[in-house]
Amino acid sequence: MDALTTQYRAIVEKVLQDYANFLNQDEQVQQELIFDHHHDRYLLVETGWQNSDRIYGTFIHIDIINGKLWIQHDGTEDGIAYELETAGIPKDHIVLAFKSPERRKLTEYAVS
Repeated sequence: MDALTTQYRAIVEKVLQDYANFLNQDEQVQQELIFDHHHDRYLLVETGWQNSDRIYGTFIHIDIINGKLWIQHDGTEDGIAYELETAGIPKDHIVLAFKSPERRKLTEYAVS
């Protein structure tokens, strides 16, 4: 395991923990953090109820693939990429995987 991957893991875990803490306002909806170091997969999942509506789904999903952070799903308003940048991840190490490769070329982030 290289030092950069270790650093990226710590940053991703902190950012996801911060989001989970922020979202933890509603007692009916729980945030589940899933940190899979073996596969470098990191998720924030919401489960519960709001009134009579079932809440269940992945809020954020990030994978570390070949030394880059691949944002597979981003349910945030402002974009999790910005939070990762602020935490020290360079733009060229962030892939907006939820966008098509053609659309990724139009962003400031890595294509792959």
